Formats: sequence, structure tokens, C-alpha cells
Amino acid sequence: MFDVPQQTPSVTPPAANDDLAPRPVPLHKHVRAALSTQPLGEPGHATVVIFPWLAEQVRQRDPAASHPCVVLMDGQHSLWDQAETHLARPDRIEILDLLHALSYLWEAVHQFHRPSTAAAVQLMKLLTLALLQGWGLKALTWLCDQARLHGLTTRQRTQLGKIRDYFYRHRERIHYDQYLAQGLPIASGVIEGACRHVVNDRLNRTGMRWSLSGAQAVLGLRCVAINGYWDEFMEDHIRRETEQRYPYRDPTTPVPEVAEVAA
Repeated sequence: MFDVPQQTPSVTPPAANDDLAPRPVPLHKHVRAALSTQPLGEPGHATVVIFPWLAEQVRQRDPAASHPCVVLMDGQHSLWDQAETHLARPDRIEILDLLHALSYLWEAVHQFHRPSTAAAVQLMKLLTLALLQGWGLKALTWLCDQARLHGLTTRQRTQLGKIRDYFYRHRERIHYDQYLAQGLPIASGVIEGACRHVVNDRLNRTGMRWSLSGAQAVLGLRCVAINGYWDEFMEDHIRRETEQRYPYRDPTTPVPEVAEVAA
């Protein structure tokens, strides 16, 4: 619908690779799976289970709060509300998942060009580069100006305004140039991969049907195994079962007297 500039906006070029901070290597990665049995806000919702567990993981791994806490999620309001409640650290770095943000950019591009066209791809490349270099809001403002100049419909302009407002709400979470310079993750691929490995590969097999309680039990065991705690879990399980079934197996434990009752 309009010609995309061949030159990208004038921005400060990224630092050379040698100057970038090395990316941290994940250590002791743990997974946890919870299925929601109740609506959002109720005790049985997954967020009520997961976020307190996350907070405890952060406390155990960094008790002195000497390292920044990175929170990487999509744009769902309830997730950020839970993070504010349970991960309320002053050094918290909030990052909007890049791939989630790009889905909104594609929607904006399609207000101008049909999907899968060369013009749509060219415009998407321009907007993505601007987003990665810290120009996300300015790029969306420029796009809204282009919509007025090229006579887009009211519906299209309204949709672009909603997309711009979405990025404005998350404006403090889209400083991707700064995150990359610090070696921080900007996309939740590792989380999506964990969802596939933990949940989908186990529960979504041919012919499988699950109740919520059964699926949750299997996922709990799967997380124990993936986290490398299976032997410790089985030892504890056997100990607890033995104590429950044979409470007086220890010869030093007195057996309570049982009154004889004549038949």
C-alpha cells in the first residue's frame, strides 16, 4: 500500500560482538507443571501454584539478592500481576517475549499489505529491526501516521491504535537493545520447549485421554524425573509408605496394648 523505506531509521549501531557481555549458561534448570482446575484468581488456578514456587526458587538460589531477577513472559495481564505480587524485587528486569510482540507487529503489517506478500515481509523486517534497536514505540507511531496519510479505513486505524497502545503499556519491557547488550534472553523459546518436552510429549500421545487429577499426577512425576530427583523421591516415598503401613516394625518402638475381647 505504500513504499517501505529502503534504509532503516538512523539508530546507534549495536556494539561489536567482542564487546557484548557473554550469555549466561543455565544452571540447575528446574521445571514445574500445574494444571488449572479453577478459574483465574481461585486457589485451584495454575498461577496460584506456580508463582509462589517461582518466588521460593528465587529466594533459594539468590538469598542475598545479589543478582538481577529476570522475568520473561508474554503480555497476559494476570501473569504480570502475579509477578508483581510474588517477585516484587527492586532489581526485577521485566521483558516482554519477543515472539509474542512480533505477532502484534505482523497484525499491524497486515493492515497495510496482504499476508505472505513481499511488501509485507519487507515492512515486517523494518519494524522488527526498529524494535530490536529500541525504536518500537516510534516505529508504531510512524506506522499510525502512515495509516492516516494513505487513507486506511477507520477499522484499520483503530486496530493499529490498539496495537500501539499494547506496546505503550509494555514500554518498559521492550528495551531489547539493552537486554541483548547484557546477554539477557528476549524470547521464551526455552519455556515453550519445556512445555513441549514436559507436557505434550507425555500427555498428547495417540489414543490418550486424561482426567485433570490423573494428568497432574503424571506431570508431577515427570517433573521429578526431569529435574533429576527420582532416586531421592523414591527413597522418600518408600520411607513414608513403610512408616504408614508398619509403624511398629522398629523393635524399640513400644506396641500399644490391645484389650482382649471375648467373642
